[in-house]
Amino acid sequence: MDALETLLKPIRRSPRLMEAASLLNQQIERERRQREQFYKEMSPDEKVEFIDGKVIHHLPSRKDHLDVTIRLLKLLDTYVSIHKLGAVLSEKCLCVFPRNDYEPDIVFFGREKAARLRPNTIKFPIPDLAVEVVSRSTEQRDRGVKFEDYAAHGVSEYWIIDDQSQAVEQYCPAERTYVPVPRSPANELQSRVVERLSIPVAAVFDETENLKALRQILASPAGGR
Repeated sequence: MDALETLLKPIRRSPRLMEAASLLNQQIERERRQREQFYKEMSPDEKVEFIDGKVIHHLPSRKDHLDVTIRLLKLLDTYVSIHKLGAVLSEKCLCVFPRNDYEPDIVFFGREKAARLRPNTIKFPIPDLAVEVVSRSTEQRDRGVKFEDYAAHGVSEYWIIDDQSQAVEQYCPAERTYVPVPRSPANELQSRVVERLSIPVAAVFDETENLKALRQILASPAGGR
């Protein structure tokens, strides 16, 4: 049974079903108004998300968090640009889900979604790949509501990066949840979404390894994937 069906089963059988439905409809309408206000008030100067009816303001990131994000962004963006696979964006890219709005650390849109993006786009579609670099203030959401929402609504690959333990977790969907992707013997990230992309895990955390991987991407001809 689907997890949503399991959640709804006792409510559907309850004599108070109509009351429950009324309360849910009230919440949906309240969140709709709050979300419209969020869109009016959000600023490009800050990183904000709309989750569970609340506006989440993010604290400035640590340098090691930023270093990891920039290293991976360089590799992904360069590879995708060379092979014309779509678009890679970072930080303040507001991705609109049915209930919530997120700003993942890095996102990838395949060719189809990337073709719909315009210079003035401010609300982006659900990405094909999302990357979150966890911190103490975000880890619960990264492994909780985002994990569930990304899996349920079409994010075909999700990477969770812990810069403190220098670990990268890679997930792909299975029956509306995520399952971990086994790491290759060479300890490389082999994307299921970005065509033939393979990145050494060490290149995410070490500057020398990052530059080495970047040179390999730049040396690879566009037709030789």
